[in-house]
Amino acid sequence: MKRSEINALIADAKEFFTSFQFQLPPWATWTPDQWKGTGHSDVVANQLGWDLTDYGAGDFEKRGLILFTIRNGNLATNHPKKYAEKIMIVRENQICPMHFHWSKTEDIINRGGGNLVIELYGSTPDETFDEAPLTVSVDGFNQTVQPGGKIILTPGESIFLQQGMYHRFYGESGKGHVLVGEVSSVNDDNTDNRFHKSQARFPDIIEDTPPLHLLCTDYPNYI
Repeated sequence: MKRSEINALIADAKEFFTSFQFQLPPWATWTPDQWKGTGHSDVVANQLGWDLTDYGAGDFEKRGLILFTIRNGNLATNHPKKYAEKIMIVRENQICPMHFHWSKTEDIINRGGGNLVIELYGSTPDETFDEAPLTVSVDGFNQTVQPGGKIILTPGESIFLQQGMYHRFYGESGKGHVLVGEVSSVNDDNTDNRFHKSQARFPDIIEDTPPLHLLCTDYPNYI
């Protein structure tokens, strides 16, 4: 992805969050120069902040995600914080690809806007799709879903995803962008994503212009 494209998407994301009166921490709008000397902070060590990916597909509108990690612990350092929180924007028909987590459990929450479609499979011990029905908790009530079945979350609804539960999600067509929250156990995107089809988690960036704000993957290069 081009840095100019990333800058534009972050600028749009800030406006979208503001339209829902969802406020990010002050450092969300720091310039690259303001990050100097912050390398020992939890923000840097635990990869908080802006995160954007096209999953290596080169077509963000069809397969991609922009999010902001607000809080997180760190499995590698046994950080005392054992939970994480993210806020995301999911566009209509913009797919977050099928994956599960070995370690993380999470609540995915529709915080407002359009409807969020989640497709689900269980997994087998060899990490293929399980062809058996699975039971998921939607706002605390169990539902049985056929393999590949869909749960549609309207604003205010949430789903609890356990380890090993394959899921992909996207915004329902014709309903607009979705403001999506995630509350989870500690998040580690470097080691805890099992994509059904192998793909990149973070994008390759073409530096055609300076960053507006740093991505969490930019910290080693700028701090």
